[in-house]
Amino acid sequence: MQRNQSENARQGARYDGIDEIEPSFAGAGVRVGIVMARFNLDICEGLLSACTDELLALGVARTDIRIVTVPGALEIPLVLQTMARSGRHDALVALGAVIRGETYHFELVSNEMGAGVTRVGLDTGLPIANGVLTTEDDDQAVARMREKGADCARAAVEMVNLLKVVR
Repeated sequence: MQRNQSENARQGARYDGIDEIEPSFAGAGVRVGIVMARFNLDICEGLLSACTDELLALGVARTDIRIVTVPGALEIPLVLQTMARSGRHDALVALGAVIRGETYHFELVSNEMGAGVTRVGLDTGLPIANGVLTTEDDDQAVARMREKGADCARAAVEMVNLLKVVR
């Protein structure tokens, strides 16, 4: 019983004497670039709407958000790389929808796009939230688009704030 009271008194601290960085979703002053694919446009627009709504809710200014569109998911990494190197953004978001068809093309696009997004983030040191849905069908994409778009906004802002502390 006494141990539980002690744990409650710490109010969420996990380890005594160990520095732990808490997540911060403060978006004021954070500059976010968004690259959205136009293939499966209805899904992509849903992702974009949720992402921008959440960025604004977190305090990111409209003037600190830049949206660029590309033909499809495979074009996303090149534009992310260019934007990352520009120095104009603190974080980037990739948005798109790759929906399984009857050919191997789904795997190719999903894998290459995902690897490209990861490589750009690691090569540039800029946080990139990957919001490219890879689903079996349209219904799955529609069911996930709002939450995934908002998740990407939160991840982008959180990672900017985290990297400021750990650098």
